[in-house]
Amino acid sequence: MPKSLKIGISGPLGIGKSETLKTIIDMLGDEDISVGGMLTDVIMENNRPVGYQVMDWGTKEKSVFAHIDMDSSTEVEGYGVNLDALNEVGVKAIEKAVEEKDVILVDEAGKIQVNSDKFNQVVKAAMDMDKIMIITFHKKSRSPLLQDIRRRDDVRILELTDVNKDLLPYKVVDLITDELNK
Repeated sequence: MPKSLKIGISGPLGIGKSETLKTIIDMLGDEDISVGGMLTDVIMENNRPVGYQVMDWGTKEKSVFAHIDMDSSTEVEGYGVNLDALNEVGVKAIEKAVEEKDVILVDEAGKIQVNSDKFNQVVKAAMDMDKIMIITFHKKSRSPLLQDIRRRDDVRILELTDVNKDLLPYKVVDLITDELNK
């Protein structure tokens, strides 16, 4: 039986999707389930966001792909964007996870990331793989990539809220272990 469960974790900006994902990763590690892919972290200065960096979960390599001080022909909501940095670290991390890991991570398919054609292509390809995948995104995002993902019948979309923040990681891990044990 194909193990192709896809889990989308949505929620508003700042709710803690990335932190929840890190909790899930730790819990999956305790179950000896291998995880790989990309994580996105906010760069804060003086308690305000000034940029974003992408990290390859497997190698821990990081690269800044958006910053308010970055000069770029691509700009999203006041951030200069370096799509090459996103592609070199994030896209490659997803590709590696598709080849080597039990679970593929994509944190986050956001307004900045979807400007990369390579990112969109690799996420679509990963969604079609016979692998479990977790993808996070903003609740109100309407990019073509996310519209495609929301229409799929193999995707379970779970909304992260202040009320379910502590329980959601357990639900996700249960879904994944159930899928792997089918």
